[in-house]
Amino acid sequence: MTSMSINRRAALLFGSAFTLAGATGAMALSTTPGERKVVLIILRGAMDGLSAVVPFADSNYRALRSRTALQGPGGEEGVLPVSDGFGLHPQLRFMHERWVAGELAILHACASPYRERSHFDAQDVLESGGQRVFEVSDGWLNRALAALPPGVRGEGLAIANTIPLVLRGSAPTSSWAPSVAPAASADTLARLVDLYADDQMLAPILAQAIETDALAGDQNMAGAASRRGRTGPAAYRPLAEAAARLMIAPNGPTAAVLSFDGWDTHANQGGATGQLATKLAGLDAALRTLKDGLGPVWSKTAVVIATEFGRTVAENGTGGTDHGTGGAAFVLGGAVQGGRMLGDWPGLARSALFEKRDLAPVNDVRELFMAVLSQHWGLERGVLTSQVFPGAPPLARHAGLIRV
Repeated sequence: MTSMSINRRAALLFGSAFTLAGATGAMALSTTPGERKVVLIILRGAMDGLSAVVPFADSNYRALRSRTALQGPGGEEGVLPVSDGFGLHPQLRFMHERWVAGELAILHACASPYRERSHFDAQDVLESGGQRVFEVSDGWLNRALAALPPGVRGEGLAIANTIPLVLRGSAPTSSWAPSVAPAASADTLARLVDLYADDQMLAPILAQAIETDALAGDQNMAGAASRRGRTGPAAYRPLAEAAARLMIAPNGPTAAVLSFDGWDTHANQGGATGQLATKLAGLDAALRTLKDGLGPVWSKTAVVIATEFGRTVAENGTGGTDHGTGGAAFVLGGAVQGGRMLGDWPGLARSALFEKRDLAPVNDVRELFMAVLSQHWGLERGVLTSQVFPGAPPLARHAGLIRV
């Protein structure tokens, strides 16, 4: 299978039959058979790591979160136990299954080098892999793809309308997005193919777009859900399903990026139930769908989940949390040697908080990214700190994260 993105002019010509966003670099999606896959999921809006991975044994936790604190393990609303004193939110049942299976590792109290509170600037630093805002114009995952050993064609796919910064650069990438209009019938598509059969530019674009949509299983599911404003547990599943189908195709991409929006919980965040619980249930369902869709490829896949920054330790006056610093990141998959917490834990004592309000960012999230890239793809540490994450600390952490 070859796939290419469609520019706006071609998309207008082909109407509502498909939506594939513009590509950079080469237009074919290919990979060496058996290559290990990386999926990056960005939770945009700043997920509250203290609700996703709850430090229920910390004596300061419940005092700081009188309305949104979760119970310890046990009972329907209790957290799902992981490491000593920590538990996953009760809506993260699939992730807990992966923890028990030894396929999930958690990095708490982590952040990029960014220390301010702008979503846009924080996402820029998270995706560029640089030290400061606008320091780097391309993305760390694209640079990692470009640095793969000779003979390995690293190509990326964004499940999005446009290619996000993390995938922009010299390595070939494409994007796919679900249709937002009623699907064309098979007869209409056949007529379009006949109409443009002699057009050397448009004929292959149309054929490849139809093939990609078929592999992704579009069926307008995600587009219809978006138009209805759907935010329930199934909201992200069509995107995960599409990612899996495209990645397991014979010439599927080496890496895929998905963006899940809506994690900015300033008000009415909720605890075991409520706004954030619904988002976490949606993430959990998407991950289960991704595993099921990847099938045997899951054993060679590492899924990294990150957000631009954490949220304040204390609740605000509207039952939510505000922009913070230290957050939580995850890596799971059949290729992951999990069942463990990574990095250091600073605690929630007032003296330990960053700027007296945030979970201290004692762990650099770039170290998690680098551990995956070095152990899963074999990239050398020198390449990672000079090319992929310029300015990153030379210390290598999280040994043994990926199964040999």
